[in-house]
Amino acid sequence: MQKIHGPLDDNARKTTGEALQGAVVDLIDLSLLAKQAHWNVIGRSFRSVHLQLDELVEVARNHTDVLAERAVAIGVNPDGRSTKVAADTQISQPDPGYLQDDKVIAVVTDALAGVVRRFRERIAATEEPDPVTQDQLIAAAEDLEQQHWMFEAMR
Repeated sequence: MQKIHGPLDDNARKTTGEALQGAVVDLIDLSLLAKQAHWNVIGRSFRSVHLQLDELVEVARNHTDVLAERAVAIGVNPDGRSTKVAADTQISQPDPGYLQDDKVIAVVTDALAGVVRRFRERIAATEEPDPVTQDQLIAAAEDLEQQHWMFEAMR
């Protein structure tokens, strides 16, 4: 079987691959959290929260694909299987059923704060071994920070 080796040495590939895998897990679970909340949000701010959640899902899914494809380009296989995401996620999950709009805003704001913090750690970790991946992580962090601001402003 032919393997993709990519341009990085083994140490750079390992560090960068770990950063990318963590980012993929964060983004997949963030999109799932946002969709779960999107389907179940209720309350006076329903419409604006409902629509903002869809925007968050789009941001997360777009960056998931970019970062997963970067992993393959450097010779690392991304793992986005549900079992892997469930095992590795650091995002707190909401209760099942209907969710009051203010609770959704709080849960998503907190989730985004954690994801942004981890993305900034990954940005720092990839500065030396792979500036190309670092640029992609920066682009994702920019969009995630904007989403955090928008949800935090609704509190």
